[in-house]
Parts: sequence; C-alpha cells; structure tokens
Amino acid sequence: MSEDIPEKLITSVDCKQGAVRAVRFNADGNYCLTCGSNKTVKLWNPHTGVVLKTYIGHGYEVLDAQSSSDNSQICSGGMDKTVVVFDVSTGHAVRKYRGHAGTVNCVKFNEESTVVLSGSLDSTVKAWDCRTRKNTPIQVMDEAKDSVTSIQVSDHEILTGSADGRIRRYDLRNGKLFSDYIGTSVTSVTFTRDSQCTLTSTLDNKLRLLDKDTGELLNEYEGHKNKEYKIDSCLNWKDTHIVSGSEDSFIYVWDLIDAKLLHKLDHSTTRAVHSLSFHPTEACLISASGDKLFVWKNRYAASQS
Repeated sequence: MSEDIPEKLITSVDCKQGAVRAVRFNADGNYCLTCGSNKTVKLWNPHTGVVLKTYIGHGYEVLDAQSSSDNSQICSGGMDKTVVVFDVSTGHAVRKYRGHAGTVNCVKFNEESTVVLSGSLDSTVKAWDCRTRKNTPIQVMDEAKDSVTSIQVSDHEILTGSADGRIRRYDLRNGKLFSDYIGTSVTSVTFTRDSQCTLTSTLDNKLRLLDKDTGELLNEYEGHKNKEYKIDSCLNWKDTHIVSGSEDSFIYVWDLIDAKLLHKLDHSTTRAVHSLSFHPTEACLISASGDKLFVWKNRYAASQS
C-alpha cells in the first residue's frame, strides 16, 4: 500500500453533536471542524481527539463549515437558512447573514477569507463581504435550476455542483461562466490541486474526472454506493489518489490514473460515510459517519505517532 494513502484507523471520537453532518480540516491541517445536528460547530485537535471549543449560533442543524486561511474565523451554514461567521478565539458569532430562502448546504471562504460564498436549496450561490456591516450579498449567482450542493473556490474561480445535474465554473478574472452537463444530481465537486481538472460525485454511483477547460471526461471511478445522499469526495494531498465516502459505511480509494480500486476503509458502522476531508500536506484523512469523527493515517505515520 502506498504511503500516500491513509489506511489505518487511529481513533474514532463520539462528537456528542447528534449526527455529524460535515468534517473539515483547517488550512494547515492541525485542527478540524465538525458540524452537528444539535446546531453546533466544534473545533478539534483530531490527532489527539480533544475538543477545543464549541460554537453556538444556528437555530437548526449545521450542514457545513470552513476555517479562514489564518484560522481566526469560521463560517458555517445550515438548515436555518443562515450563514454565520464565528470568531475562533472568543467563540462569538460576529456576522449572521439571512438572505437565503432555503437550507444552506455548503459554505466556503475565498482565498483571502474576506468573502463567504454560500450555496443553498434555493438554487443560488451568494457572496457575503465579511469586511462590512452590511447584511446583503455583494453578488448572487442564480444560474442553477435546482439546489446548489457543493462549492469550491480557487484564487480566481468558483466551482459549484447542483442537483440539476450540472457543474458550473465562474471565472472571476474574465467574467465568464462555464457549464458542464453531467446528467444526474451532483453531490460534490472539487478542483484537483494542480487546478487542471475537476472531480465530481453524482447520484449514479460514479465519480468523474473532467478536464477543467474542455469538459472532456478523463476517468470514471466506480464501486462505492451513492444513490440517495450527498457524499463527499476529494483527492489526496499529492493528487495521486481519489477518495470518496459511500452509503455502505466504507471509504473507497482509487488510483487517479488507472481508476483501479485500491482500498476500502471500514468504519464498522451501518451508517453512510457522507463527509470526509484530506490533510493538506500529509497522508491523513478524517471522515464522519453517524455521530462519530474518524481519523485515518498510513501505517508508517501511525507507527511514528
């Protein structure tokens, strides 16, 4: 097994948040966030399993969160239709945006962490300027015809996935929109780390790797189960392997180039593995299933820790 693949379960933690809706590493991978059905966001040291702080500000389930690039703030969104920005050190909610007409499925900071982008069941992506006191979005992207399920952001592009079966890429430098029709509901989108390709999860038990500029299908990855729920997928830190959650309580790992299924990580639960996040600089993976956070490392790193 490659040293680039985390294959050993290091720890599992009962987050005491009800169902854990999302797990996300922070910018440097030292900490992570979990979003709970009990309306909270928690900050963890996943390597020790210690909870550092709990953030309260939502009126209903929290579905997504992200740390800012300097780790000083957290943005989150949830079923109460709001986007909240928390101060990490004080735990206080410093901004609360209420412009969506439906559940907020996904949130992301821009690269400078000055703007929060939120995707919603109301089929829109909204951009909120954290530097002002205004509670109205500075931009609304309403091209989607169904729920916006996933957002990724690079230095000059916004990538979105929607239940209308399309991924959309907004080029902010040129003011252009590029749309690729996948054909079935999109549950997760991400850029490869070299920004040349996009990885898309869909409700037909498939992941697709597309050339970002041409939309050409480069590879398909199959074997996992994804027919009902929003399931995360991503690439490892070296862009050599594809990783996806699954509705059968496993994480699936494929080789990027030949699409061969290399490994299945067993959570020993009966629940779907719907959220995961890969460490930015090493072979470490966190995942969520049921009410627990799972931490995976490769065997070499595990023996050193």
